[in-house]
Amino acid sequence: MRAPGDDLRGSVAKALVVCLDGMSGVLLAGPAVRAVATRADHVAMLCGPRGAPAAGLLPHVDEVLVWEAPWEGDRPPSVDEADVEGLLTRMRDAAYDVALVVTSFEQSPLPIALLLRMAQVPRIGADSTDHAGSLIDVHHRRLPGRHDAEAALDTAAALGFSPRTGDDGRLRVLPAPDTTGLTGNGPYVVVHPGTAAPARAWDAGRAAETVALLADAGHRVVVTGGPEETALTRRVSGDTAVDLGGRTDLRTLAGVLRTADVVVAGDTGPAHLAAATGTPVVSVGPQDVPAERRSPYGVPAVLLGDQDVCADTGRPGLTAAPPDDVVRAVRKLLKEST
Repeated sequence: MRAPGDDLRGSVAKALVVCLDGMSGVLLAGPAVRAVATRADHVAMLCGPRGAPAAGLLPHVDEVLVWEAPWEGDRPPSVDEADVEGLLTRMRDAAYDVALVVTSFEQSPLPIALLLRMAQVPRIGADSTDHAGSLIDVHHRRLPGRHDAEAALDTAAALGFSPRTGDDGRLRVLPAPDTTGLTGNGPYVVVHPGTAAPARAWDAGRAAETVALLADAGHRVVVTGGPEETALTRRVSGDTAVDLGGRTDLRTLAGVLRTADVVVAGDTGPAHLAAATGTPVVSVGPQDVPAERRSPYGVPAVLLGDQDVCADTGRPGLTAAPPDDVVRAVRKLLKEST
């Protein structure tokens, strides 16, 4: 196995960053993407359909390729449906010089590394505990307890890509639009009650009570959610909050989160998007993976709820934090920011 960076000198014409995770994983790969961009003339990102919108928000991503892998997600396509041959053709035609594979700690990079090798990508780096044989040129092993954002940066560095001088390694997205027309003027707290995993589901009654208590404490509240969550956001908002359910795409949501004082979220995606805009986060439920590896990164944060319950196996609604605890956490973060 070659030493890290031993044949990657100067700049490269075309680099590919692969992150087949969802929105959270793509946002956490952002610092590593910026590191790759320091030496690559063109940076493409290969993502699954759940992560592609977030990839479009990352600085220095010149091209987003979308492919749904047959080993990712709750309902992955079959190998035939995934059109592996079509992916191989696209990658061969693009003629990438190097590929960085970014995975969370429980994911294996070997399936996509095999496809990258079949697509004739000459140099591949990844973080893996598996024996990779000839599939990976730079085989990095993350330090124990390393956050996913840091592990991705470490792997990029092992491949020969280091951040620019002055880059603090935090999450970032491209400048978001002014959303005052949606939120109204004045400070506010965002509550994002929707979740992708059932065990992270924030009971609608508790979320509505949290909004009412925040309003009673003097906060203006904005409730956000996707197009499929309008009934939920309507119930949670009640007559108290500004209901933006179904009224924001991801870029507009980033603008709403950016100007919030604090974001309260049960799902990891909005929490990481808030962190990427520099906004403090209150996380109200369990995570997909241990908090030390995927907590909101680089911003003040409070983690509530039972963090020992895996979001894929826990019972819905039982692990979210009590409304009083959420209000106290918001107060704590606001006090720390003044």
